[in-house]
Amino acid sequence: MALYVQKFGGTSVGSVERIKAVAEKVKGFRDNGHQVVVVVSAMSGETNRLIGMANEINDEPTPREMDMLVSTGEQVTISLLAMALHKLGVPATSYTGSQVGILTDSAHTKARIQRIETDEMREDLDEGKVVVVAGFQGVDEEGNITTLGRGGSDTTGVALAAALGADECQIYTDVDGVYTTDPRVCSKAQRLDTITVEEMLELASLGSKVLQIRAVEFAGKYNVALRVLSSFEDGPGTLIVADSDQDEDSMEEPLISGIAFTANEAKLTLLNTPDVPGVASRILGPIADANIEIDMIVQNVAPAGDYTDFTFTVAKGDYKQTMKILQEQVIPDLGGGELRGDDNIAKVSLVGVGMRSHAGVASKFFRVLADENINIRMVSTSEIKISVVIDEKHMELAVKALHKAFGLDKSDIESE
Repeated sequence: MALYVQKFGGTSVGSVERIKAVAEKVKGFRDNGHQVVVVVSAMSGETNRLIGMANEINDEPTPREMDMLVSTGEQVTISLLAMALHKLGVPATSYTGSQVGILTDSAHTKARIQRIETDEMREDLDEGKVVVVAGFQGVDEEGNITTLGRGGSDTTGVALAAALGADECQIYTDVDGVYTTDPRVCSKAQRLDTITVEEMLELASLGSKVLQIRAVEFAGKYNVALRVLSSFEDGPGTLIVADSDQDEDSMEEPLISGIAFTANEAKLTLLNTPDVPGVASRILGPIADANIEIDMIVQNVAPAGDYTDFTFTVAKGDYKQTMKILQEQVIPDLGGGELRGDDNIAKVSLVGVGMRSHAGVASKFFRVLADENINIRMVSTSEIKISVVIDEKHMELAVKALHKAFGLDKSDIESE
């Protein structure tokens, strides 16, 4: 007998019929003698509907009341799923985050889990019940309902698996695993059988939307076995493991797991800034104070005492506000400088633990882009990642060319 924590996203529970299908899937695991805790999101589109109504009433609602409102979406789903299980003869009890004892800090709309009470869940499991828990939410020490941020149901699932010592946390979604890249852009993308936590963290941070990055961090920190599966078809999915299980022979070839990309980037450049200590802090400090996250940074080398160019990227949604901060605060503080911006860019990234043990990956990466006449605006690297900023119009071409060049195309794999 194993203990599984199964998380079903909004599309998986998007209608009454789909909730019934989830109940059938859960019943199958229980019939095989396993204990099951189910974490569910709100029905697809429900959270956006609630946010829309809030904005019609008040375009600046308080975070506490927003948490009170949007947490109701999951409450609907847990009760409907428990009813569906009862109809199938499966004993089940539904719990909101506060009822089950998911205790968080008080940062409304972006709370972090501090601890989870497990006694009541274990009692239910020992009695043969399925425990159905509302994802995305918890409660602070003062009894206020909190939410974990968009995609927070993934984090709920992994956190419960860690607290309960589950054999596996299964994330059911509308895709059947983690792919080498987005199949909607590259039709030859292939599903990965396994991927390391480190690689998945990179892919999640670079634009892959399969899993919330906090959930992957949680899995890595508490050594939770995490698997991504499809709600709509059977299959092994993708297992996210702590370390690469590649043997020495397989490491003779570069191990590239995937290509991530995003057009949600904007680039800003301050020309002719003084090349003296402290300038970077004076540029980025006011931006950080506005809670805007910086991604890639490039500063040109300049002769001593001369001027330099400082370039960085932010999310496209923060572009206008960042431009305003630079114009109104930073440039006056620096005593001048010319500002340029571009929000028609994209970031394309190659990810793989094999980069650690193989030279030549970067040179091949750049050669492929050069062969397609794609100009590189910025470059950032780590041990297992290479990221470049390019013109947005070249994004799909770059992804397809790199996917083929590094042997990730499905036809290439099948012919080996």
